[in-house]
Amino acid sequence: MTHQFADPMTHNGEFEFWRNRSQIFLQPVAAPSILGLFGFAAATFAVATNLAGWYGDTNTPNFLFPFAAFSGGLAQILATMWAYRARDGLATAMHGIWGAFWLSYGLLFLLVALGQLTLPTPNVPLGYWFVALAAITWSGSLAALGKNIGLAGVLIALAAGATCQGIGQLADISAWRTAGAWLFIASAVIAWYVATALLLESSFGRVILPMGIVRGVNVPGHQTRQMIQFPAGEPGVKVGQ
Repeated sequence: MTHQFADPMTHNGEFEFWRNRSQIFLQPVAAPSILGLFGFAAATFAVATNLAGWYGDTNTPNFLFPFAAFSGGLAQILATMWAYRARDGLATAMHGIWGAFWLSYGLLFLLVALGQLTLPTPNVPLGYWFVALAAITWSGSLAALGKNIGLAGVLIALAAGATCQGIGQLADISAWRTAGAWLFIASAVIAWYVATALLLESSFGRVILPMGIVRGVNVPGHQTRQMIQFPAGEPGVKVGQ
């Protein structure tokens, strides 16, 4: 779709000439976090419920790692690339780092399943994974408070869960690991809600489930604003999600 772009307020020769004869090609991008959050929610819920003791045995991680790698890993990496395209720094960072984690987690347990690796107890290296993830996710939580309260809830629960898992693995305290698993479950549930809200908004063109968007439309039934953000440098592509 093309539009002629002309600004009647501009009267300065050559600049006006080119603007009046320019075409804008709209390239809208769907909210990448619809896919990213659904992928994250599915993988995190499946693995965290096992960590919390809801089900499973010693062989269960061997069945979980493909789902974690592709649902939580690949889906979020794809969402990362599209979030970058949408110029959403927060989604790019969070989907990117957690997508990389789930790919790493899947590879780790693939090696275990193949008999190439035996996990230590306590798993100190994994504990340091979670320490690094917690620090990054706490940063993302602060950034999310300026954009979307629902997304902030996802990241706060996730950061707290990673913190508890890090402490539990480093100090070999099962109670901390269990608390981390429950916080991961909470994060997955909130992520499912936010992704569903984004999906319904995209389908119906109005707010169905409120997400607590800062400086935005939050009332169910209200139509979201449609903006062509030419000053941002890429016409037709909405900044963020």
